[in-house]
Amino acid sequence: MLKFHTNDTTVLTTFEDFILTVYVIVDELYRRYAPPEVTQRRHVLDAKLTDSEIITISLCGELAGIDSENAWYSFVKRNYRHLFPNLCSRSRFNRTRRALLQTTELLRQKLPSAFMMPCSRFFIVDSFPLAVCKFGRARYCRAFRGIGADYGMCPSKKETYFGYKVHAMVTLEGYVTAFEITPASTDDREGLRDLVDGQHGLVVLGDKGYVGEALAEDMSGQGICLMALRRSNSRTDWPRPVRQLIFRLRRRVETVFSQLTEQLNAERVLAKSFQGLCTRLANKILAYNLCMVLNSIFGEDCELAQIKRLVF
Repeated sequence: MLKFHTNDTTVLTTFEDFILTVYVIVDELYRRYAPPEVTQRRHVLDAKLTDSEIITISLCGELAGIDSENAWYSFVKRNYRHLFPNLCSRSRFNRTRRALLQTTELLRQKLPSAFMMPCSRFFIVDSFPLAVCKFGRARYCRAFRGIGADYGMCPSKKETYFGYKVHAMVTLEGYVTAFEITPASTDDREGLRDLVDGQHGLVVLGDKGYVGEALAEDMSGQGICLMALRRSNSRTDWPRPVRQLIFRLRRRVETVFSQLTEQLNAERVLAKSFQGLCTRLANKILAYNLCMVLNSIFGEDCELAQIKRLVF
């Protein structure tokens, strides 16, 4: 377990403090969990920036709200050269960043256990749209054709879009434990099957998009209790107190999605390739989860999911 000692800092007063703290955590996780094929790959010792530095710069850029990779990297060069004296070219930075996608995902998976983040067997599942271009330009969009992007419907916005759908499972505290990117037309129930693949003993709360006898039976056979809000024309329904409880607890995932899309710009797609898209989303989610960890360390007087107070 990673932990801070009593003589360590307890206050982040500047964004520079934040960057340094993120680097310390990322570097420790990288040293512990990065596989040998990553840490011992060819020419890794000749690189100007270490993998930990590249991941740190990426995470802090997502949290700063600067969505342009070029603008953020230029900002780092002008203002934080003393923290990263051996900056490489932007193109090499981006290539290495994309190559570290699997490592970034591994760090996200190891982060909660490394800090013993609070977690129960109750989870909330939902999805949000990821349009890769404006609807009117969909037929001219070539970057993501043939690699899963298609047309889907966003019920909350009551509009059709072209792109993907992000399925996510979060804890009651708001920690994102798993996510999947699927074509926009994918049913939420299929996304849930991917999220819980290989898991058991969970209680999953969902909205009306996860209703279905076949899905409930599949989940039950896997040792998972699926509690989804029933449709208005359903013959059976949960007792009113249970419905109110599910509805109240599900607000957490709505808050998480709001932070991911509004503060970290998760719905704004500037990537030119599917790997770039996955890399940016993985960095945004790891950055969000890392802020929850930092709040558990420094923010005893606030909710774990209040991430803005750490950055601004």
